[in-house]
Amino acid sequence: MENPHNINGDIKAEEVRLVGDNVEVGVYAVQKALELAREQELDLVEISPNAVPPVCKIIDYKKFLYEQKKREKVIKAKATKVIIKEIRFGPQTDDHDFEFKKRHAEKFLKEGAKLKAFVFFKGRSIVYKDQGEILLLRLAQELEEFGKVEQMPQLEGKRMTMFIAPKLAKK
Repeated sequence: MENPHNINGDIKAEEVRLVGDNVEVGVYAVQKALELAREQELDLVEISPNAVPPVCKIIDYKKFLYEQKKREKVIKAKATKVIIKEIRFGPQTDDHDFEFKKRHAEKFLKEGAKLKAFVFFKGRSIVYKDQGEILLLRLAQELEEFGKVEQMPQLEGKRMTMFIAPKLAKK
């Protein structure tokens, strides 16, 4: 595995700026900095190679990598994952089916998922695209308290799609 940092003998600069614990902060010749690292039985690690002179730190490199991986894992765990739930209608969906699907949509939005509602037009039913749009707008209106429309109904091929994002719960 290639090291992401230059350490010890891999540092090419003549002089380095030394920072960190148990060391006098300042500019040192690389040899002197390496000596200081060896005395403490630690590694000289180039933290910012593009600085003039490059910035180095005397640390336990393996421990440093471990801590860095741990931090990245925590950040990744905290990243929110967006879940998109789909609900499909036909252009002539009757009231009972509409109510049934609306309850599902409501549940999805309460759980914090985005909703992708679409009307699928089969064959010649494309002539009812205005009915499809009315259906989606009615859904948006009835779900107003749970989510807000992110994208108004748009016709793409044989589908008319609309996105609704959940309203964040007030704590």
